[in-house]
Formats: sequence, C-alpha cells, structure tokens
Amino acid sequence: IDNLLFSKNDFSLLAIIDWELSTLGDPRADLAGQLMQWSMPVGLESRGLAGVNRVQVGIPSDEQYISDYCQRLSLSEPLDLTFAVAFSYYRMAAILQGVKKRALAGNASNPEKGIRMGKFVSICAKLALDYLKI
Repeated sequence: IDNLLFSKNDFSLLAIIDWELSTLGDPRADLAGQLMQWSMPVGLESRGLAGVNRVQVGIPSDEQYISDYCQRLSLSEPLDLTFAVAFSYYRMAAILQGVKKRALAGNASNPEKGIRMGKFVSICAKLALDYLKI
C-alpha cells in the first residue's frame, strides 16, 4: 500500500512506485514484503496496519491472503513465508538505517523525517525476531 498511488475519486490504482524495492526473483519475497508492511505499527511514519481489523475494512487476513495467492497459482499446499517475512523486516531495518545515516550525514531530503524513521530500525529488528519466534 505504501508504494501505490490511488485515485481520490474511486480508489482505483493509478501507479506503482519505488520499483527498487520489488524483487526480480522469487515472487514470495514480494508477497512477504506486503505481509510485513501490513503488520507494521499504525501511524504517519510507518503506515502499517498492526492492530487494525483488516477483514472489517476489506483487507484479507495473512492466512486468507496466502491461501488466495496459492489458489491463484494452483499450489496444493500453503506457502511457509516465515523466513521471507522475517527477512523483509530485516531488509526494512537496513533501508531505514540508511535513511537515518543520510539524515545524520546532512544529505537527506528531509533530515527530521530521516531521524524519526531511524527509530523504526530496532522495531523492525524486534518484529523480525518475534516473527521467527526467537
């Protein structure tokens, strides 16, 4: 959701941005990245959906989303995305560390926001460990 632009009139998808975060390999990485994003904290900085009743607002649960994905690909068994989702959290932590570093170095487009986003590095790392149940 974070890298999509929607019409204000009917919420139809207008554009997908930030392609450098998409994968050219295993599509499960993109699926896991979306699940990770949905489980991030709610707020202006993270824009996650943690704690939101997603089904009530029309967004499927993780289990339903994975099941639908597998059905569309004619996979007979649900995918185990544990590693892929945890890796997505670590990847996000690394991206946010880079954002913070640019802010501290004085070459960020929005240094104040870069510092705020840097606070999510440890949150993402903890969520990765929690997802792995370590």
